[in-house]
Amino acid sequence: MSASESQAPRRRLWLVLLPVIVFAGLAAMFWKGLSGEPSKIPSALIGKPVPDFTLPPVEGLGVPGLETAQLKQGKVTVVNVWASWCAPCRIEHPLLMELARRGDIVLAGINYKDEPENARRFLGTLGQPFAAVGADRDGRAAVDWGVYGVPETFVVDGAGLIRFKHIGPLSPDSISGVLLPEIEKAKAPLPPPGG
Repeated sequence: MSASESQAPRRRLWLVLLPVIVFAGLAAMFWKGLSGEPSKIPSALIGKPVPDFTLPPVEGLGVPGLETAQLKQGKVTVVNVWASWCAPCRIEHPLLMELARRGDIVLAGINYKDEPENARRFLGTLGQPFAAVGADRDGRAAVDWGVYGVPETFVVDGAGLIRFKHIGPLSPDSISGVLLPEIEKAKAPLPPPGG
């Protein structure tokens, strides 16, 4: 048997094994991504100004819509992205009602891809904690905010910089252990660049 004939089975073996190895590597990366904690996914928008957006109010809700200028008025704003069809939004909602009682923040909502009557019914049943709610019917503003899915919650400082992002429903532990400390940090001015 010549040298080229003995290498032919090896090549065939590699041609068979290569897709299996690539698949195993991709599966491992996918599994690692799924088994992680989704609220730890980094956001490229942290420390950046809120996107430029203007959302109309949810029809018949009785509170104003939401736009960029409202998030630059000197007070920390917690922006919650929610929808009536979102089961985890229903679970976290009592916690938002508690947050709304704080006098040191503004709680604003972005109603994501929802029908106005469903949004009104949701808030009418569970309570209306928001000072403003923008209707993001097509989801474009949520894309600009870097939203992966609902619910998501952002802490925006008084100058309109996104200081924190929480992915997924809030829990008592995430509020006391993470969100409230991030709100306190957002009240303090950022150090100057390079300082």
